[in-house]
Amino acid sequence: MTDIQQLSRWNRDVSRAIAALGTEEFFPALIDAVRGQVAIDYPQIWLYHRDLPPQVLYHEIPPAAIASQIDQYLDGPYREDPFYQASMNQPKSKIYRLSRVTAGKLEQSEYYHSYYSDTGTVDEAVYLARLGAGSVINLSMMRLPKHHEFSEQEYESLYLLAEPVSELLKSHSSHDDFAATHLIQPGIDHQIDMAFKTFGESILSPREKDVLELMLRGYGTDISAERLNIARETVRRHRKSIYRKLDVSSQTDLFSLFINSMSCIGEAAGADPLSIYMSPR
Repeated sequence: MTDIQQLSRWNRDVSRAIAALGTEEFFPALIDAVRGQVAIDYPQIWLYHRDLPPQVLYHEIPPAAIASQIDQYLDGPYREDPFYQASMNQPKSKIYRLSRVTAGKLEQSEYYHSYYSDTGTVDEAVYLARLGAGSVINLSMMRLPKHHEFSEQEYESLYLLAEPVSELLKSHSSHDDFAATHLIQPGIDHQIDMAFKTFGESILSPREKDVLELMLRGYGTDISAERLNIARETVRRHRKSIYRKLDVSSQTDLFSLFINSMSCIGEAAGADPLSIYMSPR
Protein backbone atom coordinates (compact mmCIF):
# COMPACT_ATOMS: atom_id res chain seq x y z
CA MET A 1 0.00 0.00 0.00
CA THR A 2 1.40 3.41 -0.96
CA ASP A 3 1.82 6.30 1.48
CA ILE A 4 -1.08 8.11 -0.21
CA GLN A 5 -3.32 5.05 0.18
CA GLN A 6 -2.31 4.73 3.84
CA LEU A 7 -3.08 8.39 4.48
CA SER A 8 -6.40 8.10 2.67
CA ARG A 9 -7.34 5.08 4.77
CA TRP A 10 -6.36 6.82 8.01
CA ASN A 11 -8.40 9.91 7.12
CA ARG A 12 -11.43 7.75 6.35
CA ASP A 13 -11.11 5.59 9.48
CA VAL A 14 -10.33 8.39 11.94
CA SER A 15 -13.28 10.37 10.58
CA ARG A 16 -15.52 7.46 11.60
CA ALA A 17 -13.97 7.51 15.07
CA ILE A 18 -14.56 11.26 15.37
CA ALA A 19 -18.20 10.78 14.35
CA ALA A 20 -18.55 8.15 17.10
CA LEU A 21 -17.19 10.34 19.94
CA GLY A 22 -19.33 10.02 23.06
CA THR A 23 -20.93 6.74 21.92
CA GLU A 24 -20.24 3.05 22.52
CA GLU A 25 -18.95 2.79 18.96
CA PHE A 26 -16.00 5.12 19.62
CA PHE A 27 -13.47 2.67 21.07
CA PRO A 28 -13.86 -0.01 18.36
CA ALA A 29 -13.83 2.69 15.67
CA LEU A 30 -10.61 4.22 17.03
CA ILE A 31 -8.97 0.80 17.28
CA ASP A 32 -9.98 -0.02 13.71
CA ALA A 33 -8.35 3.23 12.58
CA VAL A 34 -5.07 2.30 14.27
CA ARG A 35 -5.28 -1.30 13.04
CA GLY A 36 -5.65 0.02 9.51
CA GLN A 37 -2.11 1.39 9.81
CA VAL A 38 -0.32 -1.26 11.91
CA ALA A 39 -1.27 -4.84 12.79
CA ILE A 40 -2.20 -5.10 16.50
CA ASP A 41 -3.52 -7.93 18.66
CA TYR A 42 -5.73 -8.00 21.77
CA PRO A 43 -6.42 -4.23 21.85
CA GLN A 44 -7.64 -3.00 25.24
CA ILE A 45 -8.76 0.33 26.72
CA TRP A 46 -7.87 0.79 30.41
CA LEU A 47 -8.69 3.58 32.84
CA TYR A 48 -6.16 4.02 35.64
CA HIS A 49 -6.26 6.06 38.81
CA ARG A 50 -3.73 5.84 41.60
CA ASP A 51 -6.32 5.33 44.34
CA LEU A 52 -8.79 3.01 42.61
CA PRO A 53 -8.69 -0.37 40.89
CA PRO A 54 -8.17 -0.17 37.12
CA GLN A 55 -11.21 -0.37 34.85
CA VAL A 56 -11.13 -2.17 31.53
CA LEU A 57 -13.42 -0.05 29.36
CA TYR A 58 -13.18 -2.08 26.17
CA HIS A 59 -11.21 -5.06 24.89
CA GLU A 60 -11.02 -7.52 22.02
CA ILE A 61 -9.60 -10.47 23.95
CA PRO A 62 -11.02 -13.92 23.08
CA PRO A 63 -13.33 -15.29 25.81
CA ALA A 64 -10.97 -18.17 26.55
CA ALA A 65 -8.15 -15.72 27.35
CA ILE A 66 -10.07 -13.23 29.52
CA ALA A 67 -9.29 -15.00 32.80
CA SER A 68 -5.53 -14.98 32.16
CA GLN A 69 -5.35 -11.61 30.40
CA ILE A 70 -7.71 -9.49 32.53
CA ASP A 71 -8.78 -11.17 35.76
CA GLN A 72 -5.28 -12.37 36.60
CA TYR A 73 -3.90 -8.91 35.77
CA LEU A 74 -6.38 -7.27 38.14
CA ASP A 75 -5.47 -9.73 40.88
CA GLY A 76 -2.37 -7.75 41.81
CA PRO A 77 0.10 -7.78 38.85
CA TYR A 78 -1.22 -4.49 37.49
CA ARG A 79 0.71 -2.68 40.23
CA GLU A 80 3.95 -3.95 38.68
CA ASP A 81 2.89 -3.23 35.09
CA PRO A 82 5.45 -0.81 33.58
CA PHE A 83 2.66 0.91 31.63
CA TYR A 84 0.55 1.36 34.79
CA GLN A 85 3.59 2.77 36.60
CA ALA A 86 4.36 5.10 33.71
CA SER A 87 0.72 6.23 33.67
CA MET A 88 0.77 7.03 37.39
CA ASN A 89 4.11 8.84 37.23
CA GLN A 90 3.17 12.03 35.40
CA PRO A 91 3.71 10.60 31.89
CA LYS A 92 5.39 12.99 29.48
CA SER A 93 4.85 10.99 26.30
CA LYS A 94 1.60 9.99 24.61
CA ILE A 95 2.98 6.64 23.45
CA TYR A 96 5.19 4.08 25.18
CA ARG A 97 6.72 0.84 23.91
CA LEU A 98 7.28 -2.03 26.35
CA SER A 99 10.89 -2.73 25.40
CA ARG A 100 11.77 0.93 25.92
CA VAL A 101 9.86 1.59 29.13
CA THR A 102 11.49 -1.49 30.69
CA ALA A 103 14.94 -0.71 29.25
CA GLY A 104 15.00 -4.23 27.82
CA LYS A 105 14.83 -5.83 31.30
CA LEU A 106 11.23 -7.08 31.24
CA GLU A 107 12.18 -10.77 31.39
CA GLN A 108 14.13 -10.15 34.59
CA SER A 109 11.13 -8.68 36.41
CA GLU A 110 8.71 -10.33 38.81
CA TYR A 111 5.89 -8.93 36.67
CA TYR A 112 7.12 -11.01 33.74
CA HIS A 113 7.47 -14.22 35.74
CA SER A 114 4.21 -13.91 37.69
CA TYR A 115 2.01 -12.73 34.84
CA TYR A 116 3.31 -11.39 31.54
CA SER A 117 5.10 -14.52 30.30
CA ASP A 118 1.75 -16.34 30.24
CA THR A 119 0.09 -13.82 27.92
CA GLY A 120 1.91 -15.06 24.84
CA THR A 121 2.75 -11.48 23.90
CA VAL A 122 6.03 -10.68 22.10
CA ASP A 123 5.67 -6.89 22.10
CA GLU A 124 3.31 -4.15 23.27
CA ALA A 125 2.78 -0.43 22.91
CA VAL A 126 0.25 1.93 24.50
CA TYR A 127 -1.24 5.31 23.77
CA LEU A 128 -1.83 7.49 26.86
CA ALA A 129 -4.16 10.37 27.55
CA ARG A 130 -4.01 12.25 30.86
CA LEU A 131 -7.45 13.17 32.14
CA GLY A 132 -8.58 15.16 35.17
CA ALA A 133 -8.24 14.25 38.87
CA GLY A 134 -5.24 11.98 38.27
CA SER A 135 -6.90 9.57 35.84
CA VAL A 136 -5.09 8.22 32.77
CA ILE A 137 -6.65 6.31 29.89
CA ASN A 138 -4.54 3.81 27.93
CA LEU A 139 -5.06 2.14 24.58
CA SER A 140 -2.98 -1.04 24.81
CA MET A 141 -1.82 -2.76 21.61
CA MET A 142 -0.21 -6.19 21.91
CA ARG A 143 1.62 -8.25 19.33
CA LEU A 144 1.38 -12.05 19.24
CA PRO A 145 4.07 -14.28 17.69
CA LYS A 146 2.23 -14.44 14.36
CA HIS A 147 2.89 -10.71 13.87
CA HIS A 148 6.35 -10.61 15.52
CA GLU A 149 7.64 -7.56 17.39
CA PHE A 150 6.86 -4.09 16.09
CA SER A 151 9.40 -3.12 13.45
CA GLU A 152 10.99 0.30 13.72
CA GLN A 153 8.89 1.41 10.75
CA GLU A 154 5.69 0.17 12.40
CA TYR A 155 6.54 1.86 15.68
CA GLU A 156 7.29 5.06 13.79
CA SER A 157 3.82 4.83 12.23
CA LEU A 158 2.28 4.38 15.69
CA TYR A 159 4.34 7.30 16.98
CA LEU A 160 3.05 9.60 14.25
CA LEU A 161 -0.54 8.80 15.29
CA ALA A 162 0.05 9.37 19.02
CA GLU A 163 -1.07 13.01 19.13
CA PRO A 164 -4.48 12.58 17.42
CA VAL A 165 -5.20 9.27 19.18
CA SER A 166 -4.42 10.73 22.61
CA GLU A 167 -6.50 13.83 21.95
CA LEU A 168 -9.44 11.73 20.72
CA LEU A 169 -9.31 9.60 23.88
CA LYS A 170 -9.30 12.76 25.99
CA SER A 171 -12.16 14.26 23.98
CA HIS A 172 -14.26 11.11 24.35
CA SER A 173 -13.71 11.14 28.12
CA SER A 174 -15.07 14.68 28.36
CA HIS A 175 -18.54 13.67 27.19
CA ASP A 176 -21.05 13.79 30.03
CA ASP A 177 -22.07 10.12 29.96
CA PHE A 178 -18.48 8.87 30.10
CA ALA A 179 -17.40 11.32 32.78
CA ALA A 180 -20.37 10.58 35.02
CA THR A 181 -19.94 6.81 34.72
CA HIS A 182 -16.17 6.39 34.91
CA LEU A 183 -14.28 9.41 36.20
CA ILE A 184 -13.57 10.57 39.71
CA GLN A 185 -15.12 13.95 40.20
CA PRO A 186 -13.21 16.77 41.90
CA GLY A 187 -13.88 16.96 45.62
CA ILE A 188 -14.50 13.28 46.44
CA ASP A 189 -10.91 11.98 46.46
CA HIS A 190 -10.88 12.08 50.26
CA GLN A 191 -13.84 9.66 50.33
CA ILE A 192 -12.06 6.89 48.42
CA ASP A 193 -10.37 5.47 51.51
CA MET A 194 -13.75 5.39 53.26
CA ALA A 195 -15.17 3.41 50.35
CA PHE A 196 -12.37 0.84 50.65
CA LYS A 197 -13.09 0.42 54.34
CA THR A 198 -16.89 0.22 54.16
CA PHE A 199 -17.70 -1.45 50.83
CA GLY A 200 -19.37 -4.82 51.47
CA GLU A 201 -19.36 -4.65 55.27
CA SER A 202 -23.15 -5.03 55.44
CA ILE A 203 -22.93 -8.41 53.66
CA LEU A 204 -19.55 -9.93 54.52
CA SER A 205 -17.96 -11.26 57.69
CA PRO A 206 -15.20 -9.14 59.28
CA ARG A 207 -12.45 -11.44 57.93
CA GLU A 208 -14.01 -11.50 54.46
CA LYS A 209 -14.11 -7.71 54.61
CA ASP A 210 -10.38 -7.63 55.40
CA VAL A 211 -9.66 -9.85 52.41
CA LEU A 212 -11.93 -7.77 50.18
CA GLU A 213 -10.22 -4.50 51.08
CA LEU A 214 -6.83 -5.93 50.12
CA MET A 215 -8.31 -7.23 46.86
CA LEU A 216 -9.67 -3.79 46.04
CA ARG A 217 -6.32 -2.22 46.83
CA GLY A 218 -4.68 -4.51 44.28
CA TYR A 219 -2.99 -7.10 46.48
CA GLY A 220 -2.83 -10.70 45.31
CA THR A 221 -3.35 -13.88 47.30
CA ASP A 222 0.22 -14.22 48.58
CA ILE A 223 0.54 -10.66 49.90
CA SER A 224 -2.98 -10.75 51.37
CA ALA A 225 -2.16 -13.95 53.25
CA GLU A 226 1.06 -12.41 54.56
CA ARG A 227 -0.61 -9.18 55.68
CA LEU A 228 -3.49 -10.97 57.40
CA ASN A 229 -1.24 -13.71 58.80
CA ILE A 230 -3.42 -16.48 57.41
CA ALA A 231 -2.83 -19.33 54.93
CA ARG A 232 -3.11 -18.71 51.21
CA GLU A 233 -5.79 -21.38 50.95
CA THR A 234 -7.79 -19.51 53.60
CA VAL A 235 -7.56 -16.34 51.49
CA ARG A 236 -8.75 -18.28 48.43
CA ARG A 237 -11.68 -19.68 50.44
CA HIS A 238 -12.66 -16.20 51.60
CA ARG A 239 -12.45 -14.89 48.03
CA LYS A 240 -14.82 -17.57 46.78
CA SER A 241 -17.24 -16.66 49.55
CA ILE A 242 -16.96 -12.95 48.70
CA TYR A 243 -17.74 -13.62 45.04
CA ARG A 244 -20.76 -15.72 46.00
CA LYS A 245 -22.16 -13.20 48.51
CA LEU A 246 -21.66 -10.22 46.18
CA ASP A 247 -22.98 -12.20 43.20
CA VAL A 248 -19.95 -11.59 40.98
CA SER A 249 -17.94 -14.11 39.00
CA SER A 250 -14.67 -12.31 38.32
CA GLN A 251 -12.28 -9.64 39.54
CA THR A 252 -13.52 -7.42 36.73
CA ASP A 253 -17.13 -7.70 37.94
CA LEU A 254 -16.04 -7.05 41.53
CA PHE A 255 -14.11 -3.90 40.65
CA SER A 256 -16.98 -2.64 38.49
CA LEU A 257 -19.41 -3.16 41.36
CA PHE A 258 -17.11 -1.29 43.73
CA ILE A 259 -16.62 1.67 41.40
CA ASN A 260 -20.32 1.88 40.54
CA SER A 261 -21.26 1.85 44.24
CA MET A 262 -19.05 4.87 44.87
CA SER A 263 -21.87 7.03 43.50
CA CYS A 264 -23.67 6.22 46.77
CA ILE A 265 -20.88 7.20 49.17
CA GLY A 266 -22.50 10.48 50.17
CA GLU A 267 -25.92 8.91 50.73
CA ALA A 268 -24.38 6.07 52.75
CA ALA A 269 -22.94 8.63 55.20
CA GLY A 270 -20.14 6.39 56.45
CA ALA A 271 -22.03 3.11 56.08
CA ASP A 272 -21.68 0.51 53.32
CA PRO A 273 -22.32 2.25 49.96
CA LEU A 274 -23.19 -1.14 48.49
CA SER A 275 -26.28 -1.39 50.70
CA ILE A 276 -27.58 1.83 49.10
CA TYR A 277 -26.51 0.86 45.59
CA MET A 278 -28.24 -2.54 45.81
CA SER A 279 -31.43 -1.32 47.43
CA PRO A 280 -34.62 -0.97 45.35
CA ARG A 281 -35.05 2.55 44.02
